[in-house]
Amino acid sequence: MPHTDAARVIRRWPDLSAACLATVFFWLSLTPSLVPRPWFLQGVIGGITAAIGYAIGAPLGRLARLALTPVCRRLLRRVPGEGARAHAWQAYYVLALGLTVLALSESARMQRRLRALQDLPETLTWHSMMITLMALALCALLLLVARAVRLGTRKLIRALCRFVPRPVAVVAGLLISATAVVVGTRDVVFDRGVVDVVAQFAESTDRGTKDGMVQSGSPQVSGSPHSLITWRELGYEGRNFTASTPTARHISQVTHRPAKDPVRVYVGRRAFEGPGTGEPENYAAGAELAVAELERTGAFDREVLAVAGTTGMGWVNSTDAEPLEYLHGGDTAIVAMQYSYLPSWVSFAVDKEQAGRANRALFEAVRARWLEEPANSRPRLVVFGESLGAYGIEAAFDGPDDLLSKTDGAVLAGSPQFSPVRGEITAHRDAGSPVWRPQYERGRHFRFAQWPAKDLSRPPAPWRAPRVVYLQNASDPIVWWSWDLAIERPRWLREPLGPDITKEVGWFPFVTFWQTTVDLAVSYEVDAPHGHRYGTGSVEAWIAVAPPAQGWKAADYHRLKHYMDEREAPY
Repeated sequence: MPHTDAARVIRRWPDLSAACLATVFFWLSLTPSLVPRPWFLQGVIGGITAAIGYAIGAPLGRLARLALTPVCRRLLRRVPGEGARAHAWQAYYVLALGLTVLALSESARMQRRLRALQDLPETLTWHSMMITLMALALCALLLLVARAVRLGTRKLIRALCRFVPRPVAVVAGLLISATAVVVGTRDVVFDRGVVDVVAQFAESTDRGTKDGMVQSGSPQVSGSPHSLITWRELGYEGRNFTASTPTARHISQVTHRPAKDPVRVYVGRRAFEGPGTGEPENYAAGAELAVAELERTGAFDREVLAVAGTTGMGWVNSTDAEPLEYLHGGDTAIVAMQYSYLPSWVSFAVDKEQAGRANRALFEAVRARWLEEPANSRPRLVVFGESLGAYGIEAAFDGPDDLLSKTDGAVLAGSPQFSPVRGEITAHRDAGSPVWRPQYERGRHFRFAQWPAKDLSRPPAPWRAPRVVYLQNASDPIVWWSWDLAIERPRWLREPLGPDITKEVGWFPFVTFWQTTVDLAVSYEVDAPHGHRYGTGSVEAWIAVAPPAQGWKAADYHRLKHYMDEREAPY
């Protein structure tokens, strides 16, 4: 007998079919993914995927009952009643409990195996009871929210029926409800809630300075008393980058060779943004300021000129920048421009295209000025970036050929899945090469590496200049995350699997998407070269892309590699 109380939409007992599918989705969420995850994030994944399973199972169960009811009446002369339903629930409790215990035990074993593959201790605290409770609580919360929305939609439809025919009221009510949920979630909760709070915190951080960072006195560094850009205008990450510039003396101590003070030019967003101007005008102004600062520092007389892509708040990885400076005895100039105050994950969610627009403006301005130099005395023009910074660099070019024609080389680490150049290379890779280590035109210009010391020597075909190195870990979720994971099996799960991915990983609709999404948060919790950690792989990458002019021997390269492995990153 149907309930007449509308509140029963929220309070009624869960549907058995939906509960069964929710449990199956929870079990599937316990399978391993790209990187090991802590137990509390497993509880989050379990709750979200169980709620998705319930949402899918509820309408499927209803359709199944509608289809089977006539069959039961015809064959059994009756429809199973409350007693049969109670027995079904009892069977579910017994089977679900036993199989959940088994699944949690297997999950812990698989996580230990994955940790071993990625050079982590096999010891693992896997709080099975807490995982289950967290998943149940989160699933129940999401179910209550969904039922509250459903109840509100029902009441809205009833109210609309007073003014329009019921079919029109149903369609209008569903559209209004869906719009309210989408707009409320995106505009109110995310944009005006999460993003605004993060933006205010990030802008406050940008005004601060990391402990130990002091203004440089070198004329070759932005933010110094000689600079066109003040120390305040550099921003938090700009101050980190310029204040940690190695001196000529320090470079000589590492390389045992003469050196000069390297040039580091950084344009913080505060140096060029202005009221009443749009982003293109702002980025053009920032790029113009960067070129002026390069001219002031004599950057176009250096041996190497590098354009660096920044992430979110303007971060440039010192581990990518320093090897280039050491290899060339400080006879280098690196230029970068901040395009946002937001952390990378917010920049990606809100407007990742900013990175491409900013880096295109910067590179085109620098290259235009570089072309004014005599062809036989120009510095080598290279680009580099990591993560969202790598995407920003790629977005400055119209494809692989454009990158090769306009630069003398590139080092790109952990490029996200949506990066255009990498995407084109991967889509047109040589037959037989896996997506996680693609070969493109037999490695003529582009090569991918997880362990550069051995990977860059493959294939054995000639590697011509300009050279481009992609540092890409098979287990990096930032490299592989995409919306398509929810409904499409990814190519990186095809055989052969990457060297640090367990064979027990699988693809399940919706489940794998949420597993990989949570992997993004823990991709830094492993050691290089796994997850989103690339360590000092840039040393071998720069040796291949922009080797020193002369005089370096194997022992010198080993000494630089050892120093980079042992030194503590300045920020």
